Amino acid sequence: MKNKKCKYIFVTGGVLSGVGKGITAASIGAILKAKGYKVTMQKCDPYLNVDAGLLNPVEHGECFVTHDGVETDLDLGHYERFLDFETSKYSITLSGSIYKELIERERAGGFHGKTVQLVPHFTNLVCEKIEKASVDSDIHIVEIGGTIGDYEGLPFIEAIRLFANRVGRRNCLYVSVVYVPFIHTSNELKTKPAQNALKDLRGFGIIPDIVCVRTEGPCGRAICEKIAAFSGIPGEAVLNLPDIESVYDVPFNVLKSGVLEILDDFVGDKREPDMSKWKEFSRRRGKKYTKTVKIGLVAKYVGNDDTYICVTEALKASGAWNNVNVEIEWVNAEGLESLTQEEVNKLLSRLDGIVVPGGFGARGIEGKIRAAKFALENDKPYLGLCLGMQVACIAAARRGGISKANSEEFGAEDADGNNVIYIMDGQRGTESTGGTMRLGDYAAKLLPKTKTEKIYKKYDFGKEVGGEYEIIERHRHRYEVNQKFLPEIEKGGIKVSGLSPDGKLVEFIEAPKCKFFVATQAHPEFKSRPLNPHPLFMEFIKTAKNSSN
Repeated sequence: MKNKKCKYIFVTGGVLSGVGKGITAASIGAILKAKGYKVTMQKCDPYLNVDAGLLNPVEHGECFVTHDGVETDLDLGHYERFLDFETSKYSITLSGSIYKELIERERAGGFHGKTVQLVPHFTNLVCEKIEKASVDSDIHIVEIGGTIGDYEGLPFIEAIRLFANRVGRRNCLYVSVVYVPFIHTSNELKTKPAQNALKDLRGFGIIPDIVCVRTEGPCGRAICEKIAAFSGIPGEAVLNLPDIESVYDVPFNVLKSGVLEILDDFVGDKREPDMSKWKEFSRRRGKKYTKTVKIGLVAKYVGNDDTYICVTEALKASGAWNNVNVEIEWVNAEGLESLTQEEVNKLLSRLDGIVVPGGFGARGIEGKIRAAKFALENDKPYLGLCLGMQVACIAAARRGGISKANSEEFGAEDADGNNVIYIMDGQRGTESTGGTMRLGDYAAKLLPKTKTEKIYKKYDFGKEVGGEYEIIERHRHRYEVNQKFLPEIEKGGIKVSGLSPDGKLVEFIEAPKCKFFVATQAHPEFKSRPLNPHPLFMEFIKTAKNSSN
């Protein structure tokens, strides 16, 4: 389905990966949205994986989940945070999924005996995916993953070149983000890698309309003019985007760079973007408050800050809107297992709040259970996300009399009825396989007069349905709480505060005697936005602030 009114922006990267294509693309999108346009985004990645569900989070960062249940690259989280829209299955296109679809079509006789090739079959299918993702949009932004020159990325570059033939070159804007390194030994910036990347891009038939030059610090116009001169690009189209402290200030850097005039010409609209909300958030985000809360993130995937980026960004945004500095301390869950109880108490008592995020497998689980138990017994603000809810239930069940309470996921024998967490119906046999979990948006009904219900109602984050308050959150799990153990879990200090509409699944728990001890089977971090933080994170940080020394 073609969207005749839509304009398209394609963002590519040169020199090296991690140059900031996603943030640059999202920042351009935020500016255009502030001008009043409906903007959507899409990521085309050259990985041969079918989706991101089985990628190692330590290497690739967090796996983001769309509302319709697709496991994706973390860049889609950036898109949602910057543009405050919901991505979908059409917002991510991986090479593996394209090849899979082509092969399945060929095996079913869909090509009627023709030779299946990268051009036109792969490229045509990519173009179709872009058109589907842009339906009902005014402007659709497509980020091409990888780096110009990568073998596996070439079909996507050819596809976006050919796409201009479909919709007209005047409806396409090409943006290239390149890196200019500073060589300390010679005390100078080197433009040759950027020149070569742009030369390669021209060789593939694309001359960019905008070149964003990424540098450690601000560079003079001479650098931009040099790149323009050697690349056949107008000087005013080469813009400098130096490193800054917060990614949420990138839209302002993009505006200062002079890109607005080019965007105005592209969309035919010279209205000033209304960036007032972004300015207010930026002011709050950059302010140093008199009070700081130290939040312990009890994690098993450490060594890469991107592994829990939605969680950390939700915490920081909530701090800004609660007028408090948030200091995140990474607590290695495996490390907690080897400590004495006295050492655990000393380590965790220094914190103003504890977050136990999602994860898979047995590694570090006992450390997470110890963290949940400490919070429960010491009235320490606690927020459990997915696995964070399950370990809290295990901790409570052990306090309630099941000394060997555990989860089926961790290989625990259940001969004595110890698995208070067990696999969901229909999930057995699908462990360690992609796209098979309970994924995406699911509704939950919150129990009346619980803290959980009061929090969601306070922020108007749901609606009344049949006399009950119903909310929708995103999920990514295959294990659940076994409700036959609820008496022991409640005896241990935790009660259920939310269930699936059919009552079969525990969606929320809380500890009534604690100031804030709330956990959910869902991933509320996926719905938190810098301009509109999620209620659970807001109230967690607020409680941590009010209860800190």
